[in-house]
Amino acid sequence: MKDLYIVRHGETDYNKKGIVQGSGVDSHLNVRGLKQSQAFYDQYKQIDFDVLYVSPLKRAQESIMLFQDKQAWQVVDGLREIGWGHHEGKRPSKKMKREFDHMLAAWQAGQTYVKVEGGESPDDVIARLTPFVEILKASNEQKILICSHGRTIKLLLTVLHQIPASEMDQFGVNNLSVHHLKWDGVQKTEAVLENCTKHWSSPSVIL
Repeated sequence: MKDLYIVRHGETDYNKKGIVQGSGVDSHLNVRGLKQSQAFYDQYKQIDFDVLYVSPLKRAQESIMLFQDKQAWQVVDGLREIGWGHHEGKRPSKKMKREFDHMLAAWQAGQTYVKVEGGESPDDVIARLTPFVEILKASNEQKILICSHGRTIKLLLTVLHQIPASEMDQFGVNNLSVHHLKWDGVQKTEAVLENCTKHWSSPSVIL
């Protein structure tokens, strides 16, 4: 069984202000996000990860930067956030919120091909995650750290648990939360931790 530690990036000012990011906005962590990164490192630095897989976006890389000198580091394009198209970089308006709610309802109804103008659908994201999952299956690494983004992590979890993408919102994904899975690479997936943020109470970091 492989140990997969899947973490979302820490907080950015876009998160704090409720501005849409997506794959087209390459933001940095803010002060709180950097403290979350430190807290995560303090809690998990004793684990001898065999490999780190990370999104190409800065906010993900900064979230696990403290591990970089200790383990192999691989950037995986498939782990970038879902593309939110013309919504990216904008604070949601009432019209945008209505559009998002309609799209979310469509996804939950199984229409996971639906996307905003210029953006990606859940099906698109799964298509680029699939080669990454195949790499995980074929690798010899046993302890694996993966850092990605909220919507992408939800969809990665549906693939690993072998459930429809329409069920993605059962998974909570807070900033710098941890999903720890035991995974045999075939059909058995056991959740050890789900959306865990207990490391935020690290004595060396005050959030």
